[in-house]
Amino acid sequence: MVKRLSFLGVIARVFMWAFLLGLAVIVLYPLLWMVLNGFKTNAELFGNPFALPVDWSFTNYQKAWNRGVSDYLTTSVLVTVTSTIVTVFVSAWAAYGLTRVTIPFNKAITALILGGLMLAPTVALVPLVKMFQAMGLYNSFWALLILYTAFRVPFTTFLIRAYMIDLPREVDEAAEMDGAGRWTAFWRIILPMSKPIITSTVLLHVLFAWNEYLFAMVFTSGSGVQTLPVGLTSLMSKHGTDYPVVFAGMVIAAVPVVLLFFFGQRYIVKGLSDGIGK
Repeated sequence: MVKRLSFLGVIARVFMWAFLLGLAVIVLYPLLWMVLNGFKTNAELFGNPFALPVDWSFTNYQKAWNRGVSDYLTTSVLVTVTSTIVTVFVSAWAAYGLTRVTIPFNKAITALILGGLMLAPTVALVPLVKMFQAMGLYNSFWALLILYTAFRVPFTTFLIRAYMIDLPREVDEAAEMDGAGRWTAFWRIILPMSKPIITSTVLLHVLFAWNEYLFAMVFTSGSGVQTLPVGLTSLMSKHGTDYPVVFAGMVIAAVPVVLLFFFGQRYIVKGLSDGIGK
């Protein structure tokens, strides 16, 4: 009986490792293929797209960088960092008010904020374009900042609120006895205690803002305000596209997010499991 169980355990472990290996290949192979194609010429790419490059030259990456990827990268970094700071701060402050402060119609306000999760961005595109044109914000950095913040605050507030609900009330009472006001208690006590979920929401928002395409495409048209997802499409040409240069630009755009996710994935899992999983 013991040998039979041991044999079944070995078989289960083999299947598990085979599944994980297959999953790793499915995830990593497209990234590796994209990186390798960034070293090829058009003739090599179409002649044998799955072969290794003949010449390992960074010429295509230099071309992509000089054709505007550097500007798109700068804009993406600026939009992502700014919108992340504003969104997380506003959401944390809102979550603090909804969980630690007694205010009238608390549940109604919570329902109103969380109701923003049900608003589809595509439904609001036309009125938003009209509104931003009337306000003079269309085709500007501020348009993306406002949109990324407004549409992510409900989700981010939901996550942070779920975490703050279970923080001990004794810390608020101790802070009040020490003469600390609401702002001090929030900034010095509650926010540090919420570090796991704050880190998770920061990483999630960075992933969203860095890869967002719809708003960036509709609300920006000038090269000075286009982000990477939209800017990379300008590398395409109706009269002939240098696809290895496009692949090189895609690699440059993907590297920061891949590295961020690789080093921050454990914080995402820990923050979400400590928050919603409670």
